[in-house]
Amino acid sequence: MSSTAPTAASLPPAPWKKLFNEHISKMKSPEFVLGTLDSAPSGAPTPYVPRVRFCIFRGFWAELPENKHNDAERNAKVYESDCPTFTTDVRMEKVGQIFATSAGHAESKDQVQGSGGGGPVEAVWWAEDSGTQWRVKGRAFVIAEDIEGDEESSGVRTVKSEVGKRMRVLSEEQKENWSWNKELTGFFGNQSPGIKGSFKNPPPGKPTAESYDDKNLKLGSKADDLHDSVARKNFRLVVIVPDSVEQTDLSDPEKGRRYRYTFDQKSDAGWKTEELWP
Repeated sequence: MSSTAPTAASLPPAPWKKLFNEHISKMKSPEFVLGTLDSAPSGAPTPYVPRVRFCIFRGFWAELPENKHNDAERNAKVYESDCPTFTTDVRMEKVGQIFATSAGHAESKDQVQGSGGGGPVEAVWWAEDSGTQWRVKGRAFVIAEDIEGDEESSGVRTVKSEVGKRMRVLSEEQKENWSWNKELTGFFGNQSPGIKGSFKNPPPGKPTAESYDDKNLKLGSKADDLHDSVARKNFRLVVIVPDSVEQTDLSDPEKGRRYRYTFDQKSDAGWKTEELWP
Protein backbone atom coordinates (compact mmCIF):
# COMPACT_ATOMS: atom_id res chain seq x y z
CA MET A 1 0.00 0.00 0.00
CA SER A 2 1.35 3.40 -0.98
CA SER A 3 2.57 5.77 1.73
CA THR A 4 1.45 8.76 -0.33
CA ALA A 5 -2.12 9.82 -1.07
CA PRO A 6 -4.10 6.58 -1.56
CA THR A 7 -5.43 5.59 -4.95
CA ALA A 8 -8.86 4.17 -5.60
CA ALA A 9 -7.27 0.74 -5.90
CA SER A 10 -5.54 0.93 -2.52
CA LEU A 11 -8.32 2.44 -0.40
CA PRO A 12 -9.99 -0.07 1.94
CA PRO A 13 -13.79 -0.05 2.29
CA ALA A 14 -15.10 2.66 4.58
CA PRO A 15 -15.27 1.48 8.23
CA TRP A 16 -18.92 2.57 8.46
CA LYS A 17 -20.22 0.93 5.29
CA LYS A 18 -21.00 -2.61 6.52
CA LEU A 19 -23.06 -1.43 9.50
CA PHE A 20 -24.74 1.26 7.40
CA ASN A 21 -25.86 -1.40 4.92
CA GLU A 22 -27.13 -3.61 7.74
CA HIS A 23 -29.20 -0.80 9.23
CA ILE A 24 -30.60 0.44 5.93
CA SER A 25 -31.56 -3.10 4.89
CA LYS A 26 -33.88 -3.29 7.92
CA MET A 27 -35.80 -0.16 6.91
CA LYS A 28 -39.20 -0.68 5.29
CA SER A 29 -38.13 1.88 2.70
CA PRO A 30 -34.58 3.32 2.58
CA GLU A 31 -35.81 6.91 2.62
CA PHE A 32 -33.54 9.75 3.62
CA VAL A 33 -33.72 13.52 3.84
CA LEU A 34 -31.51 15.33 1.35
CA GLY A 35 -30.41 18.90 1.99
CA THR A 36 -29.08 21.20 -0.73
CA LEU A 37 -28.32 24.91 -0.98
CA ASP A 38 -30.30 27.36 -3.09
CA SER A 39 -29.69 31.02 -3.88
CA ALA A 40 -31.41 33.26 -1.36
CA PRO A 41 -34.06 35.75 -2.51
CA SER A 42 -32.89 39.26 -3.31
CA GLY A 43 -32.29 41.29 -0.15
CA ALA A 44 -31.84 38.25 2.10
CA PRO A 45 -29.13 38.51 4.81
CA THR A 46 -27.36 35.36 3.56
CA PRO A 47 -26.44 34.29 0.01
CA TYR A 48 -27.87 30.78 0.34
CA VAL A 49 -30.89 29.12 1.94
CA PRO A 50 -31.43 25.40 2.71
CA ARG A 51 -33.75 23.16 0.73
CA VAL A 52 -34.72 19.64 1.89
CA ARG A 53 -36.78 16.76 0.57
CA PHE A 54 -37.14 12.97 0.93
CA CYS A 55 -35.25 10.72 -1.48
CA ILE A 56 -34.72 6.97 -1.83
CA PHE A 57 -31.32 5.33 -1.43
CA ARG A 58 -30.65 3.23 -4.57
CA GLY A 59 -27.44 1.51 -3.50
CA PHE A 60 -23.77 2.38 -3.85
CA TRP A 61 -22.27 3.56 -7.12
CA ALA A 62 -20.62 0.75 -9.14
CA GLU A 63 -22.44 -1.82 -6.98
CA LEU A 64 -25.76 -2.14 -8.82
CA PRO A 65 -28.19 -4.02 -6.54
CA GLU A 66 -29.50 -7.33 -7.86
CA ASN A 67 -32.99 -7.17 -9.38
CA LYS A 68 -34.49 -10.16 -11.19
CA HIS A 69 -36.90 -7.86 -13.01
CA ASN A 70 -34.10 -5.78 -14.53
CA ASP A 71 -33.16 -6.86 -18.07
CA ALA A 72 -30.32 -4.36 -18.40
CA GLU A 73 -26.89 -5.74 -19.21
CA ARG A 74 -24.72 -5.53 -16.10
CA ASN A 75 -21.11 -4.54 -15.75
CA ALA A 76 -18.80 -7.16 -14.35
CA LYS A 77 -17.78 -6.59 -10.71
CA VAL A 78 -14.83 -4.42 -11.55
CA TYR A 79 -15.29 -1.63 -9.00
CA GLU A 80 -16.90 -0.87 -5.66
CA SER A 81 -17.34 2.42 -3.81
CA ASP A 82 -18.63 4.06 -0.65
CA CYS A 83 -20.74 6.55 -2.64
CA PRO A 84 -24.53 6.43 -2.02
CA THR A 85 -26.82 7.05 -4.98
CA PHE A 86 -30.35 8.26 -5.62
CA THR A 87 -32.35 8.94 -8.76
CA THR A 88 -34.05 12.16 -9.77
CA ASP A 89 -35.65 14.03 -12.64
CA VAL A 90 -33.43 16.64 -14.31
CA ARG A 91 -36.40 19.02 -14.17
CA MET A 92 -36.44 18.95 -10.36
CA GLU A 93 -35.00 21.97 -8.53
CA LYS A 94 -32.38 19.92 -6.69
CA VAL A 95 -30.47 19.28 -9.92
CA GLY A 96 -30.04 22.97 -10.62
CA GLN A 97 -29.03 23.55 -7.00
CA ILE A 98 -26.36 20.84 -7.18
CA PHE A 99 -24.91 22.48 -10.28
CA ALA A 100 -25.25 26.10 -9.14
CA THR A 101 -23.39 25.52 -5.86
CA SER A 102 -20.57 23.54 -7.47
CA ALA A 103 -17.16 24.91 -8.44
CA GLY A 104 -18.51 25.46 -11.96
CA HIS A 105 -21.44 27.59 -10.74
CA ALA A 106 -23.70 26.49 -13.61
CA GLU A 107 -26.80 28.64 -13.71
CA SER A 108 -28.60 28.38 -17.05
CA LYS A 109 -30.99 25.55 -17.90
CA ASP A 110 -28.69 24.38 -20.69
CA GLN A 111 -25.74 24.05 -18.31
CA VAL A 112 -27.49 21.52 -16.07
CA GLN A 113 -28.77 19.11 -18.71
CA GLY A 114 -25.74 16.82 -18.78
CA SER A 115 -23.40 15.22 -16.29
CA GLY A 116 -21.59 17.38 -13.75
CA GLY A 117 -22.26 19.23 -10.54
CA GLY A 118 -20.38 18.75 -7.30
CA GLY A 119 -22.43 21.00 -5.03
CA PRO A 120 -22.52 20.33 -1.26
CA VAL A 121 -25.27 18.09 0.11
CA GLU A 122 -26.24 16.45 3.38
CA ALA A 123 -28.21 13.21 3.60
CA VAL A 124 -29.81 11.88 6.81
CA TRP A 125 -31.35 8.46 7.46
CA TRP A 126 -33.23 7.48 10.62
CA ALA A 127 -32.89 3.70 10.94
CA GLU A 128 -35.63 3.20 13.52
CA ASP A 129 -35.17 -0.55 14.05
CA SER A 130 -31.51 0.05 14.82
CA GLY A 131 -32.04 3.24 16.84
CA THR A 132 -29.39 4.96 14.76
CA GLN A 133 -29.21 8.15 12.74
CA TRP A 134 -26.82 8.26 9.79
CA ARG A 135 -25.67 11.61 8.45
CA VAL A 136 -23.63 11.81 5.24
CA LYS A 137 -22.01 15.11 4.24
CA GLY A 138 -20.37 15.43 0.88
CA ARG A 139 -20.64 16.52 -2.74
CA ALA A 140 -23.24 15.40 -5.25
CA PHE A 141 -22.49 14.59 -8.88
CA VAL A 142 -25.14 14.10 -11.55
CA ILE A 143 -24.77 11.38 -14.18
CA ALA A 144 -26.63 11.73 -17.48
CA GLU A 145 -26.49 9.89 -20.81
CA ASP A 146 -23.61 12.08 -21.98
CA ILE A 147 -21.31 10.32 -19.49
CA GLU A 148 -19.88 8.37 -22.43
CA GLY A 149 -19.48 9.67 -25.95
CA ASP A 150 -17.10 10.95 -28.59
CA GLU A 151 -16.66 14.31 -26.86
CA GLU A 152 -16.36 14.80 -23.09
CA SER A 153 -17.74 17.96 -21.58
CA SER A 154 -16.08 19.58 -18.58
CA GLY A 155 -18.95 18.21 -16.47
CA VAL A 156 -18.29 14.65 -17.62
CA ARG A 157 -14.59 15.01 -16.89
CA THR A 158 -15.39 16.35 -13.42
CA VAL A 159 -17.70 13.43 -12.62
CA LYS A 160 -15.26 10.80 -13.84
CA SER A 161 -12.41 12.42 -11.94
CA GLU A 162 -14.12 13.06 -8.60
CA VAL A 163 -16.27 9.93 -8.46
CA GLY A 164 -13.49 7.84 -9.98
CA LYS A 165 -11.19 8.70 -7.07
CA ARG A 166 -13.52 6.74 -4.79
CA MET A 167 -13.96 3.68 -7.03
CA ARG A 168 -11.88 0.79 -5.71
CA VAL A 169 -10.62 -1.57 -8.39
CA LEU A 170 -11.58 -5.22 -7.88
CA SER A 171 -10.43 -6.54 -11.25
CA GLU A 172 -7.60 -4.85 -13.13
CA GLU A 173 -8.09 -7.23 -16.07
CA GLN A 174 -11.65 -6.09 -16.76
CA LYS A 175 -11.29 -2.34 -16.23
CA GLU A 176 -11.32 -1.56 -19.95
CA ASN A 177 -14.68 -3.31 -20.39
CA TRP A 178 -16.46 -1.43 -17.59
CA SER A 179 -18.99 1.16 -18.84
CA TRP A 180 -20.36 4.23 -17.05
CA ASN A 181 -23.36 4.27 -19.37
CA LYS A 182 -24.07 0.59 -18.79
CA GLU A 183 -24.08 1.27 -15.05
CA LEU A 184 -26.42 4.23 -15.54
CA THR A 185 -28.84 2.14 -17.61
CA GLY A 186 -28.69 -0.57 -14.96
CA PHE A 187 -29.79 1.86 -12.26
CA PHE A 188 -32.65 3.02 -14.51
CA GLY A 189 -33.67 -0.60 -15.08
CA ASN A 190 -33.77 -1.25 -11.34
CA GLN A 191 -36.72 1.14 -11.00
CA SER A 192 -40.29 -0.15 -11.15
CA PRO A 193 -42.37 0.58 -14.30
CA GLY A 194 -44.23 3.24 -12.31
CA ILE A 195 -41.05 4.97 -11.19
CA LYS A 196 -39.63 4.81 -14.72
CA GLY A 197 -42.90 6.28 -15.94
CA SER A 198 -42.67 9.14 -13.44
CA PHE A 199 -39.91 10.62 -15.57
CA LYS A 200 -42.65 11.20 -18.15
CA ASN A 201 -44.73 13.33 -15.78
CA PRO A 202 -45.77 16.87 -16.74
CA PRO A 203 -43.06 19.42 -15.83
CA PRO A 204 -42.60 19.34 -12.01
CA GLY A 205 -43.44 22.55 -10.18
CA LYS A 206 -44.95 24.30 -13.21
CA PRO A 207 -48.49 25.75 -13.08
CA THR A 208 -51.05 23.29 -14.44
CA ALA A 209 -52.50 26.11 -16.55
CA GLU A 210 -49.30 26.39 -18.60
CA SER A 211 -49.05 24.49 -21.87
CA TYR A 212 -46.68 21.52 -22.07
CA ASP A 213 -45.96 18.47 -24.20
CA ASP A 214 -49.18 16.66 -23.31
CA LYS A 215 -48.63 14.10 -26.09
CA ASN A 216 -45.59 12.60 -24.32
CA LEU A 217 -46.04 13.72 -20.72
CA LYS A 218 -48.82 12.64 -18.39
CA LEU A 219 -49.32 11.52 -14.80
CA GLY A 220 -49.54 7.82 -14.07
CA SER A 221 -47.39 6.73 -17.00
CA LYS A 222 -45.50 3.44 -16.89
CA ALA A 223 -42.36 2.51 -18.79
CA ASP A 224 -40.76 -0.87 -19.45
CA ASP A 225 -38.31 0.08 -22.19
CA LEU A 226 -34.80 0.60 -20.83
CA HIS A 227 -34.26 3.21 -23.52
CA ASP A 228 -37.63 4.99 -23.42
CA SER A 229 -36.59 8.26 -25.08
CA VAL A 230 -38.80 10.54 -22.99
CA ALA A 231 -38.07 8.93 -19.62
CA ARG A 232 -34.32 8.63 -20.25
CA LYS A 233 -34.12 12.27 -21.32
CA ASN A 234 -35.27 13.28 -17.84
CA PHE A 235 -33.73 10.48 -15.76
CA ARG A 236 -30.63 11.26 -13.72
CA LEU A 237 -28.55 9.29 -11.25
CA VAL A 238 -26.95 11.30 -8.47
CA VAL A 239 -23.83 10.03 -6.71
CA ILE A 240 -22.88 11.43 -3.30
CA VAL A 241 -19.13 11.46 -2.68
CA PRO A 242 -18.98 11.43 1.14
CA ASP A 243 -16.47 13.58 2.99
CA SER A 244 -17.92 12.97 6.47
CA VAL A 245 -20.28 10.35 7.91
CA GLU A 246 -21.81 10.44 11.40
CA GLN A 247 -23.38 7.41 13.07
CA THR A 248 -25.42 8.46 16.12
CA ASP A 249 -26.36 5.33 18.08
CA LEU A 250 -29.34 5.99 20.36
CA SER A 251 -30.41 2.36 20.77
CA ASP A 252 -29.43 2.39 24.45
CA PRO A 253 -29.92 5.72 26.31
CA GLU A 254 -27.21 4.76 28.82
CA LYS A 255 -24.61 3.92 26.18
CA GLY A 256 -25.34 6.43 23.45
CA ARG A 257 -22.44 7.31 21.17
CA ARG A 258 -21.75 9.30 18.05
CA TYR A 259 -19.04 8.14 15.68
CA ARG A 260 -17.67 10.60 13.17
CA TYR A 261 -15.85 9.21 10.14
CA THR A 262 -13.91 11.80 8.15
CA PHE A 263 -12.34 11.04 4.79
CA ASP A 264 -8.64 11.91 4.64
CA GLN A 265 -7.21 11.55 1.16
CA LYS A 266 -3.67 11.84 2.54
CA SER A 267 -4.09 8.76 4.71
CA ASP A 268 -3.62 5.18 3.52
CA ALA A 269 -6.59 4.22 5.70
CA GLY A 270 -8.80 6.75 3.92
CA TRP A 271 -11.01 7.42 6.97
CA LYS A 272 -10.36 8.85 10.43
CA THR A 273 -12.73 7.70 13.18
CA GLU A 274 -13.70 9.71 16.29
CA GLU A 275 -15.91 8.60 19.16
CA LEU A 276 -18.15 11.42 20.48
CA TRP A 277 -20.96 11.94 22.94
CA PRO A 278 -24.30 11.84 21.13
